[in-house]
Amino acid sequence: MNDIEKYEFDRVGYIVIRNLLTPRKTASLSAAIDELEAHALAHLHDPPRKVAAWGPEYHHDVARGYYASGEKAEGKTLMIEDFWNADPRFDVLVNHPETMKYIRGIVQGRATINNSEIRIRYRGNATGTHGGTRTSDRKYRYEFTAKGIDCGMVRMIYFVHDVSNDQGAFCVVPASHKTNLSCPYGNNPDDEPGMVGLEVKAGDGILFTENLRHGGLTNRSDQVRKTLHVGYGPFWMMSQNIATMDEPQYITETTLARWDVGQRALFQAWPRTLE
Repeated sequence: MNDIEKYEFDRVGYIVIRNLLTPRKTASLSAAIDELEAHALAHLHDPPRKVAAWGPEYHHDVARGYYASGEKAEGKTLMIEDFWNADPRFDVLVNHPETMKYIRGIVQGRATINNSEIRIRYRGNATGTHGGTRTSDRKYRYEFTAKGIDCGMVRMIYFVHDVSNDQGAFCVVPASHKTNLSCPYGNNPDDEPGMVGLEVKAGDGILFTENLRHGGLTNRSDQVRKTLHVGYGPFWMMSQNIATMDEPQYITETTLARWDVGQRALFQAWPRTLE
């Protein structure tokens, strides 16, 4: 993370990273998402079921190790969590060198992965805005100390196709991670003053602090918007996936067996120990 990137991340709460993924990796991840979308839709209403603490009901696909919720319909989203277990093509993002250079610059101490989502947003869907406002919550805090930027949860979004504002771009209110008052504008991303859509190309990434106010503009196109989200934070943070919130990260033995020590360590949340 160079000095300009650090300055901009501290100033506005996010950075857009162009060409974070090679075309080959982008194509491979896109194909893996397409295959997993089809699998999840075919099994979405099957048992076993799990009702998440925040309300949504998930299908837990034991054979492939993922959780899925939502539906394929106008205005809807399909969410697939713990996608690592489902396909080894996603392994390129575990201890991804280019990503980790950024994470080590903003999360002090040992960082681990706490969130893994594939978000598939169909025509008419928007993601309501949330976050923003200074907080003392250890999970989402944003601080600047004598050692520099010190974040709780941060997230990298990987884009496998171009996304314009009309196609449901990720959106933010720049610098809202440093505001002191709660947002008075509701949660419609299309109407909120100060909201900025971040248009990207395939292979780009967006890194942001979860303390930043953010969401997703309405997808007004026929393109199905597909993104990979990976969350990072201090080692003590448990899963921040909705289906397994504050539980140990759900990684199967089969997945662990194909990873090296460095990859496994990224899913090591206190007080669990590496074997």
